Amino acid sequence: MVKNIKLIIEYDGTNYSGWQSQKGRFRTLQETIENIIKEITEEDIELIGCSRTDAGVHAKGFVANFLTNSRIPGDKFKYAINSRLPEDIIIVNSDEVDLEFHSRYSCISKRYIYKILNTEWPSPINRYYTYHVQKKLNVLDMNEAARYFQGTHDFSSFKNIGSSVKTSVRTIIESKVYMDDEMICFSITGNGFLYNMVRIITGTLIEVGMGKRKPEDMSVILSAKDRNMAGKSVPPTGLYLDRVFY
Repeated sequence: MVKNIKLIIEYDGTNYSGWQSQKGRFRTLQETIENIIKEITEEDIELIGCSRTDAGVHAKGFVANFLTNSRIPGDKFKYAINSRLPEDIIIVNSDEVDLEFHSRYSCISKRYIYKILNTEWPSPINRYYTYHVQKKLNVLDMNEAARYFQGTHDFSSFKNIGSSVKTSVRTIIESKVYMDDEMICFSITGNGFLYNMVRIITGTLIEVGMGKRKPEDMSVILSAKDRNMAGKSVPPTGLYLDRVFY
């Protein structure tokens, strides 16, 4: 009898070429986990991910699913898989779900968090998990600017030049900037994201924090639908897929 197994995965993306397996890509997360499941089930399964996180991006609540005829109970898969995984990946939970469940297409929204270390000196310990900005940032202005992204907008100004998508319109449910100890965190929840959209928005918010732009400039940038109007894309190191909502 075919079962649909849902996994919740936490991983450090530092040593991976992103989630999705592609010919010529060095060591992907999908391939790493998928190969272990194939060994356990002795089946040629396909592990479906909720998103295509880039190289160096991390996740706390990544969701994936696969179909199997294995007799292993859904809640026991996490133990079988974790015993063979490298130390930078863990299956937080595993469950059997309805056959109709699809980790990508059943998703209602996702939350990403970008972490900025705003200190005089960079942290050797956090160098792969935050983006260091030395100049003191105005968090209140950044948070005010972040609010402009809430709602339904055309995010053409915040996507990579050359990306091919049917539409650049996305709905953002929540967008905010807050302090967490020494970290400035940008949290954004939406029904979908364009390629590098979160990293470009973060780079633009940093310019607001530096005083190079005003919070109200975000409205002008959105209306322009021009990538050249927004800030630079920040590195992937500070980006986390925090949670997926179904």
